[in-house]
Amino acid sequence: MGRRRFLTTTGAAAALAFAVNLPGTAHAAEGVPGRISKDPFTLGVGSGDPLPGSVLLWTRLAPSPYEVGGGLPRDRYTVRWEVARDARFRRTVRRGTTPAHPEFNHAVHEEVKGLEPGTDYYYRFRVGSWISPVGRTRTAPSPGARPDSVRFAMVSCQAYHDGYWTAYRNLAEEDLDVVLHLGDYLYEYAVDSAGGARKYTDRVLPGVFNRETTGLEDYRLRYALYKSDPDLIAAHAAHPFVVTWDDHETENNYAGGTPENDTPPEEFLLRRAAAYRAYWENQPLRAPQRPKGPDMALYRRLTFGRLAQFDVLDTRQYRSDQAYGDGWQRPGPESEDPSRTMTGARQERWLIDGWRSSKALWNVVPQQVTFARRRDRTGDDYKLSMDSWDGYPASRERVLKGARSAGVENLMVLTGDVHVHYGFDLKENFEDPSSRTIGTELVTTSISSGKDGADKPPNWGTYMAANPHMKFYNGRRGYVTVQLGREQARADFKTLSAVTTPGGELRTAASFVTEAGNPGLVEV
Repeated sequence: MGRRRFLTTTGAAAALAFAVNLPGTAHAAEGVPGRISKDPFTLGVGSGDPLPGSVLLWTRLAPSPYEVGGGLPRDRYTVRWEVARDARFRRTVRRGTTPAHPEFNHAVHEEVKGLEPGTDYYYRFRVGSWISPVGRTRTAPSPGARPDSVRFAMVSCQAYHDGYWTAYRNLAEEDLDVVLHLGDYLYEYAVDSAGGARKYTDRVLPGVFNRETTGLEDYRLRYALYKSDPDLIAAHAAHPFVVTWDDHETENNYAGGTPENDTPPEEFLLRRAAAYRAYWENQPLRAPQRPKGPDMALYRRLTFGRLAQFDVLDTRQYRSDQAYGDGWQRPGPESEDPSRTMTGARQERWLIDGWRSSKALWNVVPQQVTFARRRDRTGDDYKLSMDSWDGYPASRERVLKGARSAGVENLMVLTGDVHVHYGFDLKENFEDPSSRTIGTELVTTSISSGKDGADKPPNWGTYMAANPHMKFYNGRRGYVTVQLGREQARADFKTLSAVTTPGGELRTAASFVTEAGNPGLVEV
C-alpha cells in the first residue's frame, strides 16, 4: 500500500490524531505548582536554533522522569522564564510565562525575541517554588555582520547502552557558538537494567527501557532516560544546539515511508508519527518544526552574518528506498537510477536556491550520512554503502552541480552516522583523484555508539588506499570542533581513550585546515 493510499484509509485517523491532539483540544485543568513535591527539572534545560534577535528555550517538567507522564497529572502548568546578561540574573532583559501542556508531555518551547545579535545570555525556568538549572546561550550575529570567526562542534550517535557520554562533559567546557547534532540522538534498541556497557552497580534501570521503542510513550520514556544523563544535561546547558535526525530516532535504516523490516506501511507511519512527535517534544526546536501526523519539516537554514550559512538537511524522511536491499553492495543500474533521491525534489531545490542567494563566505551543510564516495576495497570488485550518498549518486551529482552553478567556493559538508572520524576532499570526479577539489567533508565519530573503538580500525589501510580523497580516518569516540575564519577553516578531531568506563581522557587526534577559496584538507 502506497503512502498516498494509506492517508485516505481509516488507519490515517489514528496517525493524524497526533496532529489534532494539540493543546486546547483536551481542555486540561490548570495544575497547582505547589503540589509538585519533587524537582521537576530532572531533564535539564536547553536552547537552540539561534537567530540574530532570538533563541528557542526548552525544558520539560518531569519530577519522576522514568514514569509515564513524568510523574505529573494531565494538567497544564504555568512556567515562568527569565533571560539575563549575567548568570546571577542581576541584569534581566526578558521574562514571561509559558504553558507546559500535558499533550506535549509537559515540554516547554519558548521563542524569546528582542535580543541583541551575537550576544551571550543566561536563562532559567521556574514552576512553583522550583527553579531550574541555569543555561547559557548565544544569539547569531546580525545578517550584515562580518565576524572574524564562528566556532562550532559536531556530535552524533549516542547509544546509551554502548557507553558513557564523557565527550559531552568535555564539550560543555568548550567555547562554542553552537553545537550541531547530526543524528541518532536516540536509539530504539532495548537498554537493560545495568545500562548495557555502562554496567551500573549503583542503580537498576526500570524494565520499561528493556524493549524496543515503537509507541509514543516508549519514545517519550527513552528520551527521559537519555536526557537525564548528567553529561548531556551539562552540554545542553552550556551551548545552543541545532539538531537534525538520522534513522535511530525512529527505526534503523528506514527510508521515507519504508520501514527496515516487513512491517505494514500503515503501522510504520504510526510509529513514525510517534517518533517524530517525541523528537519535537524533547528538542529545542521552533514552532515550524512541530510535526503534523507522520510528517515534520526539519530542514532549515541559519546564518551567522556574512561568514557562514548553515543549510540543515533531512536525508531520512524523503529519500528513495535503499537499492539492492540496503547494506554494502556493488553499484549498478538500480543504485545509479537518475530518479533516485536522497533529499526529495523540494528539499533539493530549497538547498540549491539557498546557495544562489547566499552571501556567506562558507556554505556549510549539516546532514547525516557519508557524502563522499567510499569504496570498501581497491580494485574493480568494490562495494558501496547503499544507505549513504553512494547509494544515491545521481542525487549527489545534482547537489554538487547545483553548488557549482551557484558559484559556491567554500562548500563544507558535515556528517555523522558511521561512528568514525573521516576527513574527505570532495572531488569533481571521484574516479579521478587528480580532478578538481570542490569542497570538503568532515565526518564526526560517535559520542558512544560502537563502544571504545580504535585509532586504526581493521579496515583502515584498505580504506585509505581505496579512497585517495580520504585524508583522515580514526575509529575512536569523540567529537569535532570547527573554527570558520575569514581566511581558513580549522577542524580538530577529538577522541576519547574509552567510553565503556567513565572519565576517558580526551585528546586531539588530528587537525586540518582548508583555505577559503582553495578547498582541500591539509593536516597541521
